[in-house]
Amino acid sequence: MNKQIAFLFLKLGFIAFGGPAAHIAMMEDEVVTKRKWMSQQHFLDLVGATNLIPGPNSTEMAIHCGFHRGGIPGLLVAGASFIFPAVLLTGALAYLYVNYGTVPEVEPFLFGIKPAVIIIILNAVYKLGKKAVKGWLLAVIGAGVLAVSLLGLNAIYSILSGGIVGMIILYSRDRFQASPMALISPFLIKMKSQSPFLIPISVTATDSSVPLMKLFLIFLKVGAILFGSGYVLVAYLDAELVQSLGWLTANELIDAIAIGQFTPGPVLSTSTFIGYQINGIPGAIVATLGIFLPSFFFVAILNPLIPKLRQSKLASAFLDAVNVSAVAIMITATIHLGQEVMLDWRSWVIAALSAIVVFSFKKLNSAYIVLGGAVIGYLLYTIG
Repeated sequence: MNKQIAFLFLKLGFIAFGGPAAHIAMMEDEVVTKRKWMSQQHFLDLVGATNLIPGPNSTEMAIHCGFHRGGIPGLLVAGASFIFPAVLLTGALAYLYVNYGTVPEVEPFLFGIKPAVIIIILNAVYKLGKKAVKGWLLAVIGAGVLAVSLLGLNAIYSILSGGIVGMIILYSRDRFQASPMALISPFLIKMKSQSPFLIPISVTATDSSVPLMKLFLIFLKVGAILFGSGYVLVAYLDAELVQSLGWLTANELIDAIAIGQFTPGPVLSTSTFIGYQINGIPGAIVATLGIFLPSFFFVAILNPLIPKLRQSKLASAFLDAVNVSAVAIMITATIHLGQEVMLDWRSWVIAALSAIVVFSFKKLNSAYIVLGGAVIGYLLYTIG
């Protein structure tokens, strides 16, 4: 079983371009549609819950899927397998960057991969949306979350707001249908503080710890408190490594973020690149371990609780609202990505061809869509 998990997430780690929304879309296709390891509803519950905890969403979804399929061993195998290709490729590029000051030209291939990934995300949004929108109330909640997220509200606040408002509306509706007098009954939401996991670790240049320990603690802190997209990572690392410690220049940090963007898998593999810049292979190892370790911890705690939440009417209403809110956030991400990617007729041609293939051959592996987009993109890019 663990071999199946390892093979699947190694493959996804090598082909998962396009950011968390694209990665999750590919996982849904592989885990739910093709292998039927879990129901679409449970997958959707995991997506919604993952959006509410710190860390890289797609990596945590890989860990969730591994845990569901193979318990703690599956959790470790899935997470490590998904992360490994990005870390390997990023580490190789870091070596070239540090020793030769350059990296291979990959723009022609990415030119074609990006529009194809947009279509893969749209396909996942369509399938997950059909499951998430269980009635007109959830449709209204999803539309509201979509609106506020498009207006610029942070993704975590959008999802949390949608979940809370939806929980109140859906729970009240169900209670009213059961008994009109039940509406006046008070209900309380007991929330345990997670502050012990969110306390920043103060690390400064004057700390007496060895540099490797400093590096590890910095990335451990970032992994434990990072909400939002990979771009939020820039702000954290700029404050720590550029402004406070002076271990990197601003340009070096930008180069590292760029490397994380055009390699497959989680963008947090940027940590591998930065760790190598600062302290070679040992630095790459401790930085990578530090930033990803919290995700394994959070998922191990959260995953067993999700089925229990489904058994509670109040918590189930919250999950339903969070799920439809998560789909709305995926739509927002697709719109933003589309604005950056769909810039000329070549992008639209690749997207149209990808859409024809995706919606005509529903069982086709998404890897072929990515590879096809890369080939067509290269050809169109070279002819200008």
